[in-house]
Amino acid sequence: MSAARAFQWPTMFSGLRGFTWANFPRQISAGITLAALIIPLNIGYAQVAGLPPAVGLYAAIIPLAAVALLTSSRHLVTSPDASMAGLVGATLVTFAAPGDPMRVQYALALAILCGLIFLVFWLFRLAFLANFLSRAVLLGFISGLGVEVFTNQARKILAAAPHGADAAAGVVGAAERLKEAMASSLQTEGYFVEVVALFDSIPRANLYSVAIGVGAFLIVRLLKRYAPRVPGALVALVLLTLVVAVFDLAAKSVGVLGSIPSGLPGLTLPSIPASGYVRLLPGALAIVAILLCEGLLLVRSYSSKHGYKADGNQVLFAYGVANVAAGFTGSFLTGNSASRSAAMEASGARSQAPSLVAAATVTLVMLFFADMLAYLPSAALAGIVANAVLSLIEVRELRELWHMRRSEFWVAAVCLLSVLVFGPLRAVIIAFLFATIDLLRRAARPDTWVLREAPDGSHFVPQETGHAPDPSGVLIYRFGAPLYFANATSFQEEVEKLVTQAATPVKWFVLDSEAMVDIDITGEEVLHQVLTWLAKRGVTVAVSRANQSTVALLTHYHLLELIGKDRIYPTNRHAIAAFRRETGQ
Repeated sequence: MSAARAFQWPTMFSGLRGFTWANFPRQISAGITLAALIIPLNIGYAQVAGLPPAVGLYAAIIPLAAVALLTSSRHLVTSPDASMAGLVGATLVTFAAPGDPMRVQYALALAILCGLIFLVFWLFRLAFLANFLSRAVLLGFISGLGVEVFTNQARKILAAAPHGADAAAGVVGAAERLKEAMASSLQTEGYFVEVVALFDSIPRANLYSVAIGVGAFLIVRLLKRYAPRVPGALVALVLLTLVVAVFDLAAKSVGVLGSIPSGLPGLTLPSIPASGYVRLLPGALAIVAILLCEGLLLVRSYSSKHGYKADGNQVLFAYGVANVAAGFTGSFLTGNSASRSAAMEASGARSQAPSLVAAATVTLVMLFFADMLAYLPSAALAGIVANAVLSLIEVRELRELWHMRRSEFWVAAVCLLSVLVFGPLRAVIIAFLFATIDLLRRAARPDTWVLREAPDGSHFVPQETGHAPDPSGVLIYRFGAPLYFANATSFQEEVEKLVTQAATPVKWFVLDSEAMVDIDITGEEVLHQVLTWLAKRGVTVAVSRANQSTVALLTHYHLLELIGKDRIYPTNRHAIAAFRRETGQ
């Protein structure tokens, strides 16, 4: 491959190619709708990660516009989302507590680090790595994050009073001791500790806050079902903010968002020590891995559905630039949003123009209406986020896995539980390990067949390897995978079993190598042993349906010398014809 072909600069504005002036009004409407979705959710997801609301809103300005201008996907909407917010929060938990100014600094440094990793992935064209995380692993991991974030938002809706206000001090003390014991024994970020804290909060819940949170949840759900084009999150916030103001619920301990600095984000540089970037690296790699797989799956889905080509590597470049820009402009780390992408598609968006309109709309809000955001009730934001994360808990897909492929269901279930028991960061490692183990498990036991010629000689019929070979003395064996370290021993054992247990002595052994497109060093060693063993038993070995790369490998490993160049046949029919000529059958 030439250097020019290996390295290509991204094509600017390729995500805008679906734009036409004829659909300009619809694009404007879709962009305003997108802004109405982004504002409450970005604030909510910033709070999930323990960050100020402004950090989430800033992500909808420069980072959103950067991806819109640089990505090759016409439908992907980039924004903070629930899974990413959970990962960011889990990464920052050991660096600074929510409310600590240093937490923002580490969050910005994390965005820059993720952006640089994305750019490295783009430079080396590593978008193909998304293929190595199975759908089952991703499904379990994202569902686990959804369960965790939903539980966290339920606690915010309860807005429980401090322990001192509880009359049952003995019960509270026991609950606190149980939480501390669980936290120390599990050594985790603490999902089950969160569950205990949730139940502990119920007797002390603020009923006004619960009514606001549940009301927001129901408004969004009902509007999504009966009026899907209406921005339910915005409607819920406006109505419930008015309710809080009219009935003065702030005086009844219903929390509100508080002041948000007006104006545009300024240029900033994270003030953390250099060692902090090293400590952030594992979390950054985990976040990039999930965004890489989830984002590229989303990009491929939309490009296939709408009939255009999207370059996955260019998407990585857009993510890289957007997140570096986020880190230098005080913004939350950004990634793909499946829910907002789906909303844009449903609204008729066919390009990235709505994202640019949304970025401009959020800019106007931050310049002229930031003071109004201070009155948003926190419980309403929690209800909106809780509704959004329900889409991450893929109960229907888990049920389908159970019915369609039980082993994949258990992979997804283990990944889901790993998120809850060990925390998201450790769960990423477990997820990759399970994906690798599942791949090796399937490749270690490939499908194999003994081929029998049909009575009319027109074709060959695959049979289970337990069936008796052809009584004429020829055994055609098809191995359904590349030969490598994980399945080489299985290959050797099955060949020896077929030959030694054959009712009729095997004269010819024909290896149908159509699927054996690669042979590693371990496979070469085992294949050499099998060929030597067959030769000692007086069995002639032939190879059929081998492609050029397989023949080249046999030659390179000096295995062709053991087989013979004249024993390579293009089809099984040619091999059978040669057998009959030489044996006179």
